[in-house]
Amino acid sequence: METSSRSQKNPVVSFVAETIATGFGSGNWPFVAPATVGTFAALVVYWLLDISMFDGDGDSVWFFALIGIVTAVGVWATDYIDNEGDHDPKRGVIDEWVGVWVTVLFLPVTWPWMIAGFFVFRALDIFKPLGVRKIEAWPGGWGIMFDDIAAGVIGALILNAVRLIFFA
Repeated sequence: METSSRSQKNPVVSFVAETIATGFGSGNWPFVAPATVGTFAALVVYWLLDISMFDGDGDSVWFFALIGIVTAVGVWATDYIDNEGDHDPKRGVIDEWVGVWVTVLFLPVTWPWMIAGFFVFRALDIFKPLGVRKIEAWPGGWGIMFDDIAAGVIGALILNAVRLIFFA
């Protein structure tokens, strides 16, 4: 029996959903600018994973798999914490994780490119150009996740164009 009262939800499922949705807690601290903190945390995780698993070019099959898996569980987790009074709660930052990872696709895994990805993604996430705001209105976790993925695609196009034009 599904209820809308958070207090009546399974506590284990609530903990798992909350942990995933908050980017493993990065959205819970410091209570100001959680999306910015979450975006930074996502880049640190990406950098650490690149050291051990990825090939340093932002196009590893493992990186694509990570984006796909985190997107799928992110839709579920953000849908779980979404509520009528607060669509896209600020503590939910797993969408920023995926969005910034999409932004840095195909870029060298270096701090200058990741910092550029950070700033480009944050600007696109805040201003939501080119119809991104319409995607944000999709119901539940779909809108929460896919507006940031759309911002990430725009960011990836911009940064990869810059790299190809000026650094190729």
